[in-house]
Amino acid sequence: MEKITWTKHVQEKMKFYGLSAQRVGRVWRHPERVEEAVAPGCVAAMQTVGNKRKTEIWVMYKEKKISHQASHKINNLLDSTGEKKIITAWRYPGTSPKRQVPIPEDILDELGDII
Repeated sequence: MEKITWTKHVQEKMKFYGLSAQRVGRVWRHPERVEEAVAPGCVAAMQTVGNKRKTEIWVMYKEKKISHQASHKINNLLDSTGEKKIITAWRYPGTSPKRQVPIPEDILDELGDII
């Protein structure tokens, strides 16, 4: 079982957008699309909602990695490998554009030499 912490910001946004804790949890557990978030070290996950009026529910979270020694102790107690901190959630009207395009490593190396 993973430990989840919620920020006050996400709690306020959930009220504003009419999202439940279960719905937000479902988005980060089973996302349709995952992208690197605007905040450094964070991940944004998305699920689409609705038939006629399509909207997207986005959740931004950060995964905290636990050191190997601490992880071993926690695994014995909680059967956990890490902690997730849910930072914010929002509803996007329509379909959002994809921002991150995966670029192969060898092409990035070549671009690095050119630039």
